[in-house]
Amino acid sequence: MNGTALIAGVSGIVGNNLARHLVKGGWTVQGLARRPPADLAGVEPVAADLLDAGSLRQALAARAPTHVFITTWLRQETEAENIRVNAAMVRNLLDGLRLAGSVRHVALVTGLKHYLGPFEAYGKGNLPETPFREEQGRLPIENFYYAQEDEVFAAAGRDGFSWSVHRPHTVIGYALGNAMNMGVTLAVYATLCRETGRPFRFPGSPAQWNGLTDITDARQLACHLAWAATTPAARNEAFNIVNGDVFRWSWMWGRIAVWFGLEPAPFDGTVRPLQAQMADDAPLWAEIAARHGLVEPDLGRLASAWHTDADLGRPIEVVTDMGKSRRLGFLDYQATDDSFFDLFERLRASRVIP
Repeated sequence: MNGTALIAGVSGIVGNNLARHLVKGGWTVQGLARRPPADLAGVEPVAADLLDAGSLRQALAARAPTHVFITTWLRQETEAENIRVNAAMVRNLLDGLRLAGSVRHVALVTGLKHYLGPFEAYGKGNLPETPFREEQGRLPIENFYYAQEDEVFAAAGRDGFSWSVHRPHTVIGYALGNAMNMGVTLAVYATLCRETGRPFRFPGSPAQWNGLTDITDARQLACHLAWAATTPAARNEAFNIVNGDVFRWSWMWGRIAVWFGLEPAPFDGTVRPLQAQMADDAPLWAEIAARHGLVEPDLGRLASAWHTDADLGRPIEVVTDMGKSRRLGFLDYQATDDSFFDLFERLRASRVIP
């Protein structure tokens, strides 16, 4: 079963991979973004700003999607602004589609800040025990993920469509110019270390180095989104979604180092954030890009050091339970070291890294 999908945020790491997956599965796919990418074969671009309700309605006037996938958000200075802006984006989109009356299902992608709290209170206070499970519910704190959910729930009650909420851990996959992109960030960092002879140091905390964790491949998330959108038992449910394996960074860091031909530096327990390590590397990356003929000389469009630091610097173990999806029939699995290696191969083939 498939239909006509409208992907809000098609230029991002989740939307880009979802679009490719749905096209391959025979869906009609419409990709909405302020500047939709031109390299997505089979995707009809829809240029629109989710914060401009009037122009958004015009852009959606001739659209009649059966399934809507919301894979985008905008980071603001405060959580109050995050709530105002990101709730408005969801509300404007669903209001703009209301007249067509075609929507049967809406899928919303959020994340583990549902359990860990928003940026202003990230990993603080009384947190649920790990592994995180969907029934643990909301924290007693304002969170823009909750505001986005509430907009979807209200519109579903009003317009009669089903919904699903998807909570990935750190998402890795191919997309450039994305605000949250650990895989590309680590590839750029490893390249800088190899080109300059710097030690390849784990930038995060002892808790992340030693503790169990997991990750979400964007391709795995795409499969999960399509599954929930077309599986009756998954309607009106919230799900965690990760690769299905667990690992320790003390093991994964060495695997990444070997792929790049590096010797990993010993970890001494000191947090060395990438944001500080890479603060002055923009000119160096431009020089590397020119020397190797790379497609993107702007380090700021490739690396999201601040977000990688937030994930790898957490003082607590973070691991996620997938039992709910398994019980309802989603059995896909993705080895996380292969997620990294597949991404690195594609980055090299696309001349993003040398």
